[in-house]
Amino acid sequence: MNTLIEHILDPEGGGGQRRVFPAGGVLFNAGDPADGLYYVKSGEVRIYKMDSQGREVEVVRLEPGDFFGDAVLFVHREFPAFAEAVQDSEVFFLEKGQLLRGLEEVPGLAHDFITLLARKCVTLNQRIEALGLQTVRQRLIQFLLTRCQGRGVCTVELDMKKAELARILGTISETLSRNLKQLQEEGMILVTGRSIRITDCSRLRNEQ
Repeated sequence: MNTLIEHILDPEGGGGQRRVFPAGGVLFNAGDPADGLYYVKSGEVRIYKMDSQGREVEVVRLEPGDFFGDAVLFVHREFPAFAEAVQDSEVFFLEKGQLLRGLEEVPGLAHDFITLLARKCVTLNQRIEALGLQTVRQRLIQFLLTRCQGRGVCTVELDMKKAELARILGTISETLSRNLKQLQEEGMILVTGRSIRITDCSRLRNEQ
């Protein structure tokens, strides 16, 4: 992906525009023109959808090194979701026309872009599988275990509110709280504020 990253960060070589967003800043809304590719240089960005009742479902969280808006360029005229900075973030925006010219003129750029799309397909399939085939309990356990490196006891410090975690897991706060309470009553975790102590990692892994 080095060629694509170098291209979007090079303003003199027809690269992207640097944009800075504060925490809570909106990069784009659903329905806005899908007119370019974004690259996260620093910070964190979340992509989410909203139903007619205003309920949010988080699609993905993006960290430094991640791209977004790529596939939409070729299949939609408008963004189908919202993008919001979770924390102060620096992103680079590459307009569609610039990207198309780069794909024709810059050696290695087309290969990197195809690789990016392929990785997005794999990630999307994994996300669909998690939301469609796994219960909220299983998704919560998977989330905790990806942040626990030990085999016995470990502690996960949440860097977000539980409402945000619920959106990441594709559920609502009440359902998340119910599952946390159930795991605690079963003796697998101990919840204290935003700190979740896993009392038996091996047992939790067996629940997957």
